[in-house]
Amino acid sequence: MMAALTGLCLIVLVAACGERGRPAPAPPSASSEPLTAGDHDLTLSHNGQDRTYLLHAPAGYDPNRSPALVIALHFYPGSATGIQELAGLDAKADKDNVLVAYPDGVSGGFNALVCCGSADDVGFLTALTDHLVRTWHADPNRVFLTGISNGGDMSFRAAVESTGTFAAIGVVSGGYSGKLTTAESYVPKSPVSVITFIGGQDRYASTFQTGMKTWQQRLSCRPGPKASGVPGVTHTVASCADGSEVSVYTLPEMGHSWPGATIGSLAASSAGLSATDLMWEFFAAHPRKA
Repeated sequence: MMAALTGLCLIVLVAACGERGRPAPAPPSASSEPLTAGDHDLTLSHNGQDRTYLLHAPAGYDPNRSPALVIALHFYPGSATGIQELAGLDAKADKDNVLVAYPDGVSGGFNALVCCGSADDVGFLTALTDHLVRTWHADPNRVFLTGISNGGDMSFRAAVESTGTFAAIGVVSGGYSGKLTTAESYVPKSPVSVITFIGGQDRYASTFQTGMKTWQQRLSCRPGPKASGVPGVTHTVASCADGSEVSVYTLPEMGHSWPGATIGSLAASSAGLSATDLMWEFFAAHPRKA
């Protein structure tokens, strides 16, 4: 997923707007958090509850350089460290000056489309984004959300309900399904591009595939085949009426896993491609649409 991600940014509500009505970057603000490179165990209060997250600030982090932001969501039951190890995003973040946040779900899960719990995770993710713009000076206009399984489902929910926050989502072994998605109107109100990876041996494969067809139909996307570069792996790319793009990789021999990962129970090191690499390139090429 590689043009440099240095220009990636987040949308956040601020008093002044920049060119073309886009929000201007938040000015530096005082913070008790250590604004330094490395891993930080942090807490954000939301709806009267302290929500924990791990923040990886890239090597050489400088708040005046306005780094990009990727938020990564874990599987269920899981934790921030689990998705951090599985996805391997930190090395890329260090290379391209990107902040990566790994939130913990309540009781090991996120209140996504079919599971888990009742927390206002859409509100939490929006608040976390706003906080990282204000405090860590992430650059508005390009913020990206990724996740696997329950975290992938949550990425779809946040893409729909957190209007204007996320430029694109990267979903691995997750889907657009469940009661909320039965409404024709349940689609993003502003463009959100999607890259997703589906394993043919995943027991949820048909659900994920149906969900992507529904998503594309509702957004008037026109998918067409594109070379995947890997024998047996199919790849389609669709341009949608709202200006977003949908990229779907189907790996027939893979199960409920993260392709290319080498660590963790959901790793699929022999998948033939790296979801992390492809996602990173996709994010770089898909800034938030005005």
